[in-house]
Amino acid sequence: MADPAAARCFQLTRPTGLAVFSLALALLASCTRSPVELRLVSPGLPIDRHIAEELVRAFDDNPRIRLTLVPRTDETMTSLETLASGVGELAPLYPSVLHIAYRSELHPTDIEDLLTGTTVFAGSEASPSRLILDETARRLGVLVDNIHFVETITPHPDVIVLFAPVMPDLMDDYRDYRLFSMGTADQLGRGSPAESVSLLRPEFQPVVLPTNLYPGVVTDPVVTIAVDKLLVVRSDIPETVVYDLISEILRLKPALSAALPGLFHKLTGDFDASSSTFVIHPGAQAYIEREAPSAYERYSGVAEVAVTILVGLFSGIFAIVRIYKIRRKNRIDTFYERAIGIRKSVQADTDAAARSRALKEIRQLQDSAFDLLVDERLAADESFRIFITLSNDIVAELRA
Repeated sequence: MADPAAARCFQLTRPTGLAVFSLALALLASCTRSPVELRLVSPGLPIDRHIAEELVRAFDDNPRIRLTLVPRTDETMTSLETLASGVGELAPLYPSVLHIAYRSELHPTDIEDLLTGTTVFAGSEASPSRLILDETARRLGVLVDNIHFVETITPHPDVIVLFAPVMPDLMDDYRDYRLFSMGTADQLGRGSPAESVSLLRPEFQPVVLPTNLYPGVVTDPVVTIAVDKLLVVRSDIPETVVYDLISEILRLKPALSAALPGLFHKLTGDFDASSSTFVIHPGAQAYIEREAPSAYERYSGVAEVAVTILVGLFSGIFAIVRIYKIRRKNRIDTFYERAIGIRKSVQADTDAAARSRALKEIRQLQDSAFDLLVDERLAADESFRIFITLSNDIVAELRA
């Protein structure tokens, strides 16, 4: 009704069939929602940009979400800092495995020997590879100031550090390198160097790269660290937009897996948010809990049990009260029988002494009934009043 033209259409008192049909088409067109535009901050490393480009390409012609890759305004800023500056709405933090490669002619004994006196390329100071290497070096007792970093990868430096997902062609250009292992696979669970790095940073996890993962580069199992793949979004993005984004990513999983199988083939909508070390966006939380039972469903079973218990309790109380009343009724019936028995034992020709004994028994029977009434073992109801009337009539007969 906000559209004046639409308002005028509703003012027609006797519209023709063509006018109604035209109005329906106009309303249908106005209800069609255009796709939401989201800007994805371009990563710094070429391999990361390639993954981001594949993700953007998968959303081409998507009716709900449209992704656009935007460049960084400052290469010295991290992805999160760039996102916070308002350059975009999304930033990929999916690079997951730390690869430390060194020239095959080197024979380092430990990571300090590897990083001291050699040239090391780990990207810019704000790149994930550089940040993770700095953190790892400090955890393992290496002075970062003693590491000689180079800004370019050509000519090939002594050590190359990549924080990237496992991809078949990742090391194709570095066949004359070997991957450095932070301990052996047998040391995992026994205080290996990789575990010392992840001890105070729970988002880091030790991982083992199998033999021949990268032919010619990985000749033995390599122990390194990994981080969960993430897609970071600003907190002010609406919950429904994030919900739709996750739905579309999962729907496009076959296309993404075909382009990047090492990164997206294990993509799933099930995620245990309780184990996350990062804050979950409300839209992501809503998607995770999309199949969770409602409060009614969650507590309906408890309510059913409570109702069943209450019904059973009330039934039990009712049964106890009924039994108690029956016992009282049985007691008063006994008094009826005794009173009638006394009356029958006295005939018209019975002597005065026998009548006196019968009268005394009736009085004692009445006293016993009143004693039980005081003790609440008899109820002061109609049955008790009938007994008193009956016994008084017998007393009158005996006196007559």
